[in-house]
Amino acid sequence: MILTVLLLIGLLPGPGVTASKENLALGAKAVQSSTYDFLGDAANAVDGNSNTNYLKKSCSHTHSDNNPWLRVELPDVYNVTSVTIVNRKDCCGDRINGAQIRIGNSLDNKGNDNKLVAVIGPMGSEVIKTYKFKATEGRFVNIFLPGQRKILTLCEVKVYADEIFDPKSFYLHDKEDLDNIALRGTATQSSLHSSEISAGFGLPLNAIDGNRNSDLMKGSCMRTQQETSPWWRLSLPRRYVISSVALTNRGDCCSEHVDGAEIRIGDSLENEGKDNPLCTIVSSIPAGQTEHYNCTDLLEGSYVTVVLPGEERTLSLCEVEVFGLPVARCGFLV
Repeated sequence: MILTVLLLIGLLPGPGVTASKENLALGAKAVQSSTYDFLGDAANAVDGNSNTNYLKKSCSHTHSDNNPWLRVELPDVYNVTSVTIVNRKDCCGDRINGAQIRIGNSLDNKGNDNKLVAVIGPMGSEVIKTYKFKATEGRFVNIFLPGQRKILTLCEVKVYADEIFDPKSFYLHDKEDLDNIALRGTATQSSLHSSEISAGFGLPLNAIDGNRNSDLMKGSCMRTQQETSPWWRLSLPRRYVISSVALTNRGDCCSEHVDGAEIRIGDSLENEGKDNPLCTIVSSIPAGQTEHYNCTDLLEGSYVTVVLPGEERTLSLCEVEVFGLPVARCGFLV
């Protein structure tokens, strides 16, 4: 009986957090950075009408602003787990590209400094898209479009809380829309295997050459010495919001050389980047296969480090692919 009570308590929301599985945005207060005309009121984005034709008066619309935004003010504080965006279809669907979804309880910078939970990539022919993420506490849900002379139009915003979070589906539907930014970076690693120094095999740049060939002797894999906590690090040319990382394992042998590896993302080079925030831990990858990993939180940074904790370990990877978008602040890339 005591165990049952404890389990039920564990399912309850935290103090001050309201539970709900309805569309929390429906009829909520909505405000935006500016209003283009009488057809584009912010309230249109939370009216329950998903009509995608702006002239039907069911979409919000800002002026051409620097960093336009729309904020939905929920009636209480919730553990928000997904946001659905309905884009405009009659024209201008690409205007939403790069918009950020931010959630929290602060109104600093109009709420646009709250926690980043998703970045809206190109929607293509899709009009409706749902972004799922780990439960994030907040009352304010902002759609923030960084950049100069941008227009933000939203035909509906739906907000849901307390859903079951499945990391396997987190942003997986978006990776096809994003470039492999690892190809723009440089790479280094903790050591080079002694047998490969003269042959040119096992080099750190082999893991970002765009070639997934899984045979080390074909010259497209990196490999370290056997050592304590070997690592490989990607340095990007600027800061990015990173949604997923793909690793290709060796297929010729030694597939266990990646078991237990940690993917870390951030801006620090302390301890060779091994102390940056953890994206995920790799349990194992089948020989010669590529696995995509989606961080449980969107992480920002210019360094992606793969570290293999433990003594007498060898790290070997045949390709590292990283998917994300540049971080923007005040309309400028940083």
